[in-house]
Amino acid sequence: MTSEQPTQLVDQDQQATKSSRRRQRPKRRELFCPAHPEKRIEGNGRKYFLHLLSVEELKQRGMSEKRAKLVHNAYPVLVLSNEWLEELFCPECGSSRWCHVVKVDKTEHTVRWAPRDLWEQVAHVDPSVANPTVSEFTRHEARRHRRVTEAGKRYFD
Repeated sequence: MTSEQPTQLVDQDQQATKSSRRRQRPKRRELFCPAHPEKRIEGNGRKYFLHLLSVEELKQRGMSEKRAKLVHNAYPVLVLSNEWLEELFCPECGSSRWCHVVKVDKTEHTVRWAPRDLWEQVAHVDPSVANPTVSEFTRHEARRHRRVTEAGKRYFD
């Protein structure tokens, strides 16, 4: 009977750790609006990760010159998994804006408005060029609600 007692203690310890793991809820990332730091903002999940192509960009992120050269020689295009551009919606502003998000840890992130020059570090996306798969008619109709007459009223008012 003494041989069963230690295994029972181990089994109880394992059950206790499993049950405590089950009780923990997964934590959501907390993103706050740069203009309204008290307001939480939500994203649509689409992320555009930044790509670094030069030694200077690596040095700007805090890497020594020697290490930056080694990394650049090993990986000519380095994809950053902790920095990306994402369209986020702020209920206070009432609009969606592109933000530069830097992941600090699992739930903590820093958010700032994305400057236009950051889009140069994203592969396969050029925001200054329209999507070629969208017809000119569709693009024109989508912008129709923004047109204003000479009287200052929109067409649909």
